[in-house]
Amino acid sequence: MEISAIHFVNQSNMKPPFPDGMQQIIFGMGCFWGAEKRFWILDGVYSTAVGYTAGETDDPDYQQVCSGQTGHNEAVLVIYDPERVSLLTLLKTFWESHDPTQGMRQGNDRGSQYRSGIYSFDDEQLKLSLETKTRYQKALSANGYPPITTEIKPATRFYYAEEYHQQYLAKNVNGYCGLGGTHVLMPD
Repeated sequence: MEISAIHFVNQSNMKPPFPDGMQQIIFGMGCFWGAEKRFWILDGVYSTAVGYTAGETDDPDYQQVCSGQTGHNEAVLVIYDPERVSLLTLLKTFWESHDPTQGMRQGNDRGSQYRSGIYSFDDEQLKLSLETKTRYQKALSANGYPPITTEIKPATRFYYAEEYHQQYLAKNVNGYCGLGGTHVLMPD
């Protein structure tokens, strides 16, 4: 998918090469427009991009992903400087910004592409993702929520979404965002 190489909001690179020391992680939280905005506003996040991951079809487009036939998740690639923002802060933002107990949906958005997911690039990310899931489940259970349905696994190929999806909520100030959290905070 051909997209601009430059982030519309912060003018950083959306595609490699990234500056030395940057790390990346992928989050699925429902519609990727709102998810991306939750991360591009964080100090220490170098860049974000929306796309499709954890599916079966090579180089899918939006219509294919929305059909439910490719198995992909709408996701946001987060490139961050671990010297300025911790993985724990990113995970806290992830857990608190959506409802990870809804299975194949997020609010009114329904389908496998709206599932909750964390896709890690190394063992440390995977381990901390699983640890924070356990901590957040305790907090959610104490507030009457069902079990977390978030898939947590190593990252597979990330396919960039079409240009008009990139930083959509910055380009369309009245754009739709159905993303909403549970209002349950992740314990320290």
